Amino acid sequence: MLDPMDDPTSPWSSAAQIAAAVRGGHVSAVEITRTALERVQSHNPRINAYTDLTAGRALREAAAIDRAQAAGQPLGPLAGVPFAVKNLFDVKGLPTRAGARINRELVPAERDATLISRMNQAGAVLLGTLNMGEYAYDFTGENAHDGPCRNPHDLSRMSGGSSSGCGAATAAGLAPISLGSDTNGSLRVPASLCGVFSLKPTYGRLSRAGTFPFVDSLDHLGPMARSTQDLALAYDAMQGPDPADHACADLPPRASDPMAGIRGLKIAVLDGWFHDNADDLARDAVAAAAAAFAGVTKVSVASFDAAEAARAAAYLVTNSESAGFHLDRLRGRIKDYDPDTRDRFLAGALLPAAWASRAQRVRHWGLQQALELFRSYDLLLAPATPCAAPLSGSKTLRLAGQDLALRPNLGLLSQPFSSIGLPVVTAPIFAPDTLPIGVQLIAAPWREDLTLRAAAFLETSETAAAYPPTVIPPAPARARLH
Repeated sequence: MLDPMDDPTSPWSSAAQIAAAVRGGHVSAVEITRTALERVQSHNPRINAYTDLTAGRALREAAAIDRAQAAGQPLGPLAGVPFAVKNLFDVKGLPTRAGARINRELVPAERDATLISRMNQAGAVLLGTLNMGEYAYDFTGENAHDGPCRNPHDLSRMSGGSSSGCGAATAAGLAPISLGSDTNGSLRVPASLCGVFSLKPTYGRLSRAGTFPFVDSLDHLGPMARSTQDLALAYDAMQGPDPADHACADLPPRASDPMAGIRGLKIAVLDGWFHDNADDLARDAVAAAAAAFAGVTKVSVASFDAAEAARAAAYLVTNSESAGFHLDRLRGRIKDYDPDTRDRFLAGALLPAAWASRAQRVRHWGLQQALELFRSYDLLLAPATPCAAPLSGSKTLRLAGQDLALRPNLGLLSQPFSSIGLPVVTAPIFAPDTLPIGVQLIAAPWREDLTLRAAAFLETSETAAAYPPTVIPPAPARARLH
């Protein structure tokens, strides 16, 4: 885990530490917020994680928290904690970019997305919006309109996408918590490449109301953080039914309790697809996590034979649904799209309807296969990405002796679980003299608590400690906003 920080304004302080300091009156929310905004101004030009700062709003929110604290009013679990959101979230007063040139012309949002409102209600302070792949159809983090988002561990490398700004900002100390989306791996890929934790909850667990859609039947929203405790704090603050999202389940919030431990849990390392489509570093990361678990619980090896078919189904559903959603824009504004995104939408528009229908049946079959595995195991363990962060501008990925197109295949290992909507925590694994890489901790539907417990165990074992990147130093202490 990160060492405890005496100074809650440090870029590496956790959300839990910040909130405790604000509630205790040891630091003001305004000071936390001002320092965080200065840090973003200082370092964002190198990383390109933020696309909009909401400085005035943030300082007003922070001042309200300080007034409540001075009046002796109870403060929320995230009191004074800065956070940022992928720019497909509606933020009152801003057009919802979704990483696209066309969307900059939209009328500014009249209200915040549901999850932003819930974070605010818990006391969190919104710093701004974050870079992303155009319309979320990207695994690289290289946006053709806003520029590439750079990896804080090595600025010459990709951050991953499409929640690129989330991964980079969280890893670089520019936000202890960020909110992103995951359709095919868009939280898990940047979390893996940037060395932070992410949670993709069960499909329908968190409301998507007030966000720009990509693929309705696959879209999830979730948090990133540098610790499991912070991930759980954000997740717990955002839970609850929401009639504004037709897919949001009518379930009461369920406390995640990540420190409950893992004794008695049965864990299986997935072989086959997840072994064959990973390089040595990714395999070593899974082996390190399995070795840590083996000291306190039973670890086995299992096969998810539906993985390849489930991944193919996710591709077909993604292509067909997203193409239908974008057809009118493609007809009128095709030159305003990133050519890579445009071509994928056009290909999706040409898919036979029977293929998309069959893909939905395969998704259902794949879920049944996974549920059978959960009769024997509580958690499944697999690499999050086939490799660590590639160099920016790379077009191919070398895997199992073959050169594969990089942009689609960074999601080789995340898409099977996107297709069937299972909850997944990505935990970062660090080895000496290597870039970070993530492992996926997968549970049965609605068992986010198990994934968080396993991630917390790895974190305390230091196998998955989210170390600060050495290329991003703290911002100058006395810089001030003007």
